Amino acid sequence: MSNKENILQLKEWFKKNTKGNVFIALSGGVDSAVVALAAKKALGKKAIAITANYKTLALFELEDAKRVAHEIGIKHVIIEYNELEDENFVKNDINRCYYCRKSLGENIKRYEKEYQVTDIVDGTHSDDINDYRPGLKAIREHKIKSPLLEKKIGKKEIREIARRYNISVANKPSNSCLASRIPYGNNITQEKLKKIEKAEEKVKELFNISHVRVRDHGEIARIEIGRDEMEKMFNKLKLYQLDLELKNIGFKYASLDLYGYGSGKLIVIND
Repeated sequence: MSNKENILQLKEWFKKNTKGNVFIALSGGVDSAVVALAAKKALGKKAIAITANYKTLALFELEDAKRVAHEIGIKHVIIEYNELEDENFVKNDINRCYYCRKSLGENIKRYEKEYQVTDIVDGTHSDDINDYRPGLKAIREHKIKSPLLEKKIGKKEIREIARRYNISVANKPSNSCLASRIPYGNNITQEKLKKIEKAEEKVKELFNISHVRVRDHGEIARIEIGRDEMEKMFNKLKLYQLDLELKNIGFKYASLDLYGYGSGKLIVIND
C-alpha cells in the first residue's frame, strides 16, 4: 500500500471511529507523530495532541513532541505528574511498563472533560505486538484506541508517511523511557534517571551517535550503540574523555556492549 493510501486509510479511520474531540498521545516519536498528522487532517480542530511529562521522560523527547505538534499545526496540551510517586512503578518488576501506561491513561483521562474529549488514541502499531509489551494491557483497559494497529500499518510504512510529509522525527530511532535502562528488580530513582540521561547525552555529543542506550548496572555504565554506528566509538581520545565524563556523572566504570543495541536485553530479574 502506498503512503498516500495509508494516510487516507488513517484519515478514514478517524472519521468512522471517533465522535467528538480526540486526544492523541504524542510521545515525541515518529509513530504518534503520524497518528497526530492523520488526526489533524481528518478532524481539524477536534484533534488535540497531549504529551505527559511524567519525570522519567528525557527532556529531548518533550522538545521533540513540542516541535512535531508545531510542524503539524495541531493544538498541544502538556500535562505533568510524577511517575516516581507510584511504588508499583518504582519497584521496577517485569510489569513496570504496565504500571507506566496505566498511570498515563489515568492522567490523560482527567483532562477529557476539560477539553470535551470523547476518544483517546496512541501510536501503537502492527510491529509492536511482536515484542514483549505489558503496557498494551493497560492501554486496552483504558479503552485507548490504536489506529495504526487496526489498519495493520507497521514501522516501515510509518516512516515513509513521515518522510513524505516532512515530519522532523521521520528517521528518529525508536526510544523508550529512561527507566528501561535500569534492570528489573532494581528500584528506580530520580538520581539514577538523571545519571542515565546525562550519560546518553555525553555519548551522543562526543561521538555524533543517534542510537544509544546507557544501561545502569550500579557502578557500571554499559553502553549500547546501534551496530551501524559502532565504528564511531573507535577513537581513543574520545573514549578517554567519555570515561572521565561518566565518572564525573557518578559511574565508576564504563563498558561498551560489543553486540550493540538490542531491544529487551534487560528483561532479566536481578537478585
